[in-house]
Amino acid sequence: MDVFRKKDVGEILKHSTPLKRTLRTWDLTFLGIGAIIGTGIFVLTGKGALTAGPAISVSFLVAAICCGFAGLCYAEFASMAPVAGSAYTYSYIAFGEIIAFIIGWDLILEYALGAATVSVGWSGYFANLLGNLGIHIPTVLTAAAGTTADVTSYFNLPAFLIVLLITWIISIGITQTKRVNDTMVIVKLAVILLFIVCTIWFIKPHNWQPFSPYGLYSFHNGTAAGIIPAASIVFFSFIGFDSVSSSAEETINPSKTLPRGILLSLFISTVLYIIMTLIMTGVVKFTVFAKYLNAPVLAVLHSTGQTWLSIIVSIGAILGMTTVILVQLYGQSRISYSMSRDGLFPKFFGDVNMKYQTPFKGTWFFGIITAIAGGLINLNILAELVNIGTLTAFILVSAGVLWMRHSHPEVHRGFKAPGVPFTPIIAIIFCLVLIAGLNWETWIRFIVWFAIGMILYFGYSKKHSKLNSFKPQDKGAD
Repeated sequence: MDVFRKKDVGEILKHSTPLKRTLRTWDLTFLGIGAIIGTGIFVLTGKGALTAGPAISVSFLVAAICCGFAGLCYAEFASMAPVAGSAYTYSYIAFGEIIAFIIGWDLILEYALGAATVSVGWSGYFANLLGNLGIHIPTVLTAAAGTTADVTSYFNLPAFLIVLLITWIISIGITQTKRVNDTMVIVKLAVILLFIVCTIWFIKPHNWQPFSPYGLYSFHNGTAAGIIPAASIVFFSFIGFDSVSSSAEETINPSKTLPRGILLSLFISTVLYIIMTLIMTGVVKFTVFAKYLNAPVLAVLHSTGQTWLSIIVSIGAILGMTTVILVQLYGQSRISYSMSRDGLFPKFFGDVNMKYQTPFKGTWFFGIITAIAGGLINLNILAELVNIGTLTAFILVSAGVLWMRHSHPEVHRGFKAPGVPFTPIIAIIFCLVLIAGLNWETWIRFIVWFAIGMILYFGYSKKHSKLNSFKPQDKGAD
């Protein structure tokens, strides 16, 4: 079956890359933190706390462990095949073309909807900040139609504009992207530390009683509640560390640098998440967050009376989410670039602009679509779609590490995931548990997207794949 034809690792590494190598361990760690810390702390802590109570800190830990095991598998693949494309390229090597296409298609959905979802949260904090400064955006232009009941709105203008601005930054080159990201991450971390230092004195331990009101998994008012469903929600907060591995072709000494960057960024983010959620549920009773779903951090600041801090936190949140959008759009442009280079997408997406050395046209194509989605679609529903897409990618990468250890033990790996076969198996089990925590509507939407992808694969990609013209590779790959 030629839909399962594979790429050979040696063959991939022969081709030199037109992209510039400039990233080091700390750049990657910052890229990871840039992608991870944002929506989680500034938006999802409220929804998560309502689902699990103060035990939301445990939910973050569960989600982080799941990502940690998957992260070790990503790191092994990244050190074995340090090329752009992340899970897409890894699946091409381990399982063959059709699985790789499914993952690539899946990741495009994840990154585009992820960036669009975050742009909507960004817009909320931005409008709030302008409000504090006495500038008011007309309500009809602050949200997509039907976002909030009883409020007339047509288009989310700030969300639309921020995505276009970031697309422009990414399209003019990685050095600019790196500088912008590093600066914003430093400011964001400073704001989070300031928040921790200023609010930790207001904790009332009785707010933590009962610590886990809904247990591990239960039904509350007709919806799933407890630590596991909350972990499925806050899992969204960790998405993005995988986009670190899509920067392999722009990294100096990738087989050592990538694993360090992935694991360091995960560790730092998890510690900050747990401290933040413990403080937030300790200062106010978790039920209060129902009134502050879009900006839960402000609930804490209203309770402590530190309104001066809310302006600083809004700025931190705005920068925090800007870096998340930046990393997701960056990851997406590199995946479509890899797929185009392999012939699975039209050549248009793989054209590298000589002046900027970036896939310029593909970056703008997806940037504009993402901006329109952020402006027009009511994204309450779509965050879950992003989660199911990512969890599927995690499962395939973890399974890929198992399979490659079995079928290609001889391939050089700069980093070996410890505890194989247990590490990938634990990662897969965690991912399946979190997928089970999602709503059934999410499954249906995911299957529809998958079906569209299959039509595209059999209609275009299979005929245009570069592997058609390159027969000897099949032998080396099997």
